[in-house]
Amino acid sequence: MDGNGRWATRRRLPRVAGHRAGVAAVRRLVEHAPDLGIRRLTLYAFSSDNWRRPASEVQSIFWLMRAYLRLETQRLRQRGARLHVIGRRDRLPKLLLKEIEQAELATAEGRRLHLRIAVDYSSRDAITRAAASVTTVCFEDPPPSIDLVRGMLMQGLTADSGEVDLLIRTGGEKRLSDFLLWESAYAELLFIDRMWPDFDATDLDAALGEFSSRQRRFGRIPAAASHSVASSTGGAQ
Repeated sequence: MDGNGRWATRRRLPRVAGHRAGVAAVRRLVEHAPDLGIRRLTLYAFSSDNWRRPASEVQSIFWLMRAYLRLETQRLRQRGARLHVIGRRDRLPKLLLKEIEQAELATAEGRRLHLRIAVDYSSRDAITRAAASVTTVCFEDPPPSIDLVRGMLMQGLTADSGEVDLLIRTGGEKRLSDFLLWESAYAELLFIDRMWPDFDATDLDAALGEFSSRQRRFGRIPAAASHSVASSTGGAQ
């Protein structure tokens, strides 16, 4: 969800106007995603590094989050969407935290789309906390496995997280910015120039089209190449 502030600046508007437009983009994507077969959608709304922004902008972002939750919770419920906020909660304003908890409870039965919104989120922080938990639990046991660390992550800040298939970053930047680093180990990455407020259903359709054209090997040799290698080996014998 990158580019809200720059979108507004280019239009000579206050940055908060870009964040408001970004909320509208969230609504569009949430309504369209299930029709494309998307069952889990994670949006990066506020990173732990975003606390470095001016206090007035941070307060505006949190106010917009509260407004979104108040206005959209019933709509999410009607559409069968389950909301889950990932990230730290101990630093969030109490009023925002209350809205989050109420929205999560109200949408808990949603099965059509799992909407995750990352707020005060840092992937490195989540991994560090999981590693600390693993060390505490397993300091006398064999070295921790990938599955164990994944389990610790799922119990903590990134609960109910799955592997990321496609990671889309808007705004023209080409970096991950501490977002779902563990879960994105084999994700397909797509960086687009369009600012988040302008991102719409057509862009999502195009992103999925690009995704479907890519060959995902997960470290393996493609089937055709594997057959070729096997045939060559057989001939050599």
